[in-house]
Amino acid sequence: MTLLATAITLLVLNKLIKPIAIASKALDDYRDSRKIAALPTDYTDEAGLLLCNIQESINEAENFINEKQDLVYMLSHDLKNFAGNPQGLAKLIISEEPSESVKNMAELICESTELQFRYIENFIKLLKEQDDVVKVNPEVKTVLFSNIVPFINEQVEQRLLDKNIKMDLVLECNEAKLKIDEGLLVQVLVNLISNAVKFSYFDSEIKVRIFSADSKLIITVKDYGMGFDRNQIEELFKKFTKMSRLGTANEGSTGIGLYLCKKIIERNKGRLTASSEGKNKGAEFKIEFDV
Repeated sequence: MTLLATAITLLVLNKLIKPIAIASKALDDYRDSRKIAALPTDYTDEAGLLLCNIQESINEAENFINEKQDLVYMLSHDLKNFAGNPQGLAKLIISEEPSESVKNMAELICESTELQFRYIENFIKLLKEQDDVVKVNPEVKTVLFSNIVPFINEQVEQRLLDKNIKMDLVLECNEAKLKIDEGLLVQVLVNLISNAVKFSYFDSEIKVRIFSADSKLIITVKDYGMGFDRNQIEELFKKFTKMSRLGTANEGSTGIGLYLCKKIIERNKGRLTASSEGKNKGAEFKIEFDV
């Protein structure tokens, strides 16, 4: 009798726990990769009501995200048109060969609208990159670093030339089995190298190393530039960080690059960390994946 009662109890518990486990997995899938599950709605008890509510909440969240993105893209497009109107008029004024004072004012209008265009483009770029953050590759695949290095070199070449900076890229591990999409990995590395260029001094060096150690794939990007205080590390990776600074050649920043890099790496089960010995002692960013 005891065994029978135990079996019946376990059966009842399993029936109660199963819909909760299904609901939990659906929430995790949506949170990690925005995968929308089709939850069963054939339960007639409180568990069934829970599943229905979760399904409705996920659908509403997805619709809200899509509507928000559509609205922001539309507004951004309209803002570019509005900013273009005064710029067009200012260029027309300049073409009429006005007095020097009027010409100066028209040129200021052109400069102001150019800044507006740049801000809008950065804003749209932020939205697109945030969309990329949630593109998690569920399957492990072999990433060949010898294939992606040329794409990285191509995208950072001009930035390196502008400041006469040498990049020493050491490839000690040619391949690794990872979940991250190759395109996203390239995006992160280009961003980290560009960040290193921004805060490096002219005629200096950046070292990039890809290697494996202790069952981990490790990628480091090290520069010898401006560096930062150790107590500022957490601030580095915040969205629109207060640490957004001008580079060594007065390069600007949106304050979102490192935030997005960290999100992309963490979404793909990796870690991104930063270290520096202090001001003007350079910095190192390290990516780690378990392999």
